[in-house]
Amino acid sequence: MINITLPDGSVRQYESGITAMGIAKSISEGLARKVLAAKVNGEVWDASRPVTADATLKLLTWDDTDGKSTFWHSSAHLMAEAVESLFPGVKFWVGPALDKGFYYDMDLGDRKLSEEDLVALEKKMAELAKQNNNYVRAEMPKAEAIAYFEEKGDEYKLDLLQNLEDGKITFYSQGGFTDLCRGPHIPNTGFIKAMKLTNIAGAYWKGDEKNKQLTRVYGVSFPNQKELDEYLLMLEEAKKRDHRKLGKELGIYTMDDEVGPGLALWMPNGTIIIEELERLAKETEQAAGYKRVVTPHIAKESLYLTSGHLPYYQDSMYPAMEMDGTKYYLKAMNCPHHHKIFAAEPKSYKDMPLRLAEYGTCYRYEQSGELFGLMRVRCLHMNDAHIYCTKEQFAEEFKAVNEMYLKYFKIFGVEKFVMRLSLHDPAKLGQKYIDEPALWKETEEMVRKVLIETGTPFIEVPDEAAFYGPKIDVQIWSIIGREFTLATNQVDFAQGRRFKLEFTNKDNAPETPLIIHRAPLGTHERFIGFLLEHYAGKFPVWLAPLQVKVLPISDKFIPYSNEVKGKLLKAGIRVEVDERSEKIGKKIREAELSRVPYMLVIGEKEMNEGHLSVRRQGKGDTGSQAVDEFIAMIVEEFAERKA
Repeated sequence: MINITLPDGSVRQYESGITAMGIAKSISEGLARKVLAAKVNGEVWDASRPVTADATLKLLTWDDTDGKSTFWHSSAHLMAEAVESLFPGVKFWVGPALDKGFYYDMDLGDRKLSEEDLVALEKKMAELAKQNNNYVRAEMPKAEAIAYFEEKGDEYKLDLLQNLEDGKITFYSQGGFTDLCRGPHIPNTGFIKAMKLTNIAGAYWKGDEKNKQLTRVYGVSFPNQKELDEYLLMLEEAKKRDHRKLGKELGIYTMDDEVGPGLALWMPNGTIIIEELERLAKETEQAAGYKRVVTPHIAKESLYLTSGHLPYYQDSMYPAMEMDGTKYYLKAMNCPHHHKIFAAEPKSYKDMPLRLAEYGTCYRYEQSGELFGLMRVRCLHMNDAHIYCTKEQFAEEFKAVNEMYLKYFKIFGVEKFVMRLSLHDPAKLGQKYIDEPALWKETEEMVRKVLIETGTPFIEVPDEAAFYGPKIDVQIWSIIGREFTLATNQVDFAQGRRFKLEFTNKDNAPETPLIIHRAPLGTHERFIGFLLEHYAGKFPVWLAPLQVKVLPISDKFIPYSNEVKGKLLKAGIRVEVDERSEKIGKKIREAELSRVPYMLVIGEKEMNEGHLSVRRQGKGDTGSQAVDEFIAMIVEEFAERKA
């Protein structure tokens, strides 16, 4: 008999070889019908895989992230079966689950898939799903696996096999489809009730543009039609909110081939948003005791060798420039520059904590295939700061940074968020991470303790830390439920020693500070991309590039409209007058489409009474107001940064 410990701490005994599905059935037939996979000793397994020793077990359903991931990976295999049945001779690369859905990369030879092909594939997938074919796991020696794919002439799977360890190679089959795969998978295809193939794209083999371009087909699937319908509605809304579309329509930013990919040009409207975000950050940071600094865009190679960034980060940096026999790099991060500012003058414990802030411009050479509007760029303006503190001050400083995040979330109406505590992998010390096992353990526990004590929602993610310490990645969700990575909050126990940073402690002895890297608003690029989609381009008054549009009914009222404009400008309000000889209905429609928060309609009555007919974006006519009353209202809305 073996002991199975369930999530509630209860222990049940079963015969060795029992499957997770068997355990589910012993608890409830209804539960068994929902089980997609199981987590055995922390590892996700097929529900049909035998458990032969004592273990902890969690049954995974559609409500679990790992359950969804298993469902979508299995759906990728179902799609591959459909592709193979309609297009014989196809070769497959990889087909992973995504945060939402799945994709499969494939070599279709000279064939180009069309939208009609996607419809045919969806139909075939539905037909295959109804066959309720089991996903069957089989282990195979490496030599046999190689022979299998050599016979098929499949260079893609043979390449994958090179890095796989003999004795750990598994295949999965369902229906007429078999593929090299480590799994896990759902019990059978019948769980997949609704599916949609959403997009066709090109993808270079292994992500290398020197290799052949494969066809990538994206899809999503659900256990019922209702959830698929809701998801497709959300996708339609997301298309309307696409920051690339809105950015062009609203004159926020542009990209130009002659300037270069991933290098945004900020237009006047976008620059206003940048300036308002900077104003918010500067006010907040000044109140929190930060000191502002400015650093250059380039530095000598030796600076990045000292920091350790070149060995770990060089692939993401622009190539070196050589002048007078010395190599210079465009800066990809601000921290080494800030460390030099810290070191420029002697420090004592009385100077600690020292908080240095900068909206620094950084350059990162993202791969061309990864560039995406404002979300992945090569030039970025970062709301960066570094806090130099003692160990005793760390908890309070880290807590204050998290509270700053929460303040910003409230201002921007972000209601759903989670902190991802990214930890190191002990097996990769000295390769991916600084080789300081004791310091890793200590600092990770320090961060974990602050998060727990402050009641901050967080999850732990292994092997995603910065090379110099643990970090928090801040995940936020927009109004329509799209997830974004906003920023990071990182702990650094290595850079202080690398740069020989010291302060004199209370015992008059030198001590190395702990360093907190933080960027609560991330970069202008990513954050404005998020805000465009979050607000659907309808920015709150304080952030709107144009806050008020004055709409005279006819040319007769243009002089009074300009008087009103002058008063609003004097109060610091961004305002324009539409002086075109167009009908008022057209002026209103166009102002609505350009997402101006307030429209002021001016005719005979308004001019004679010194009033304004006020319209609010999306709400229509809100009534008549005196000019001074309107100004007071909007100035208050602006000053308080109301959402």
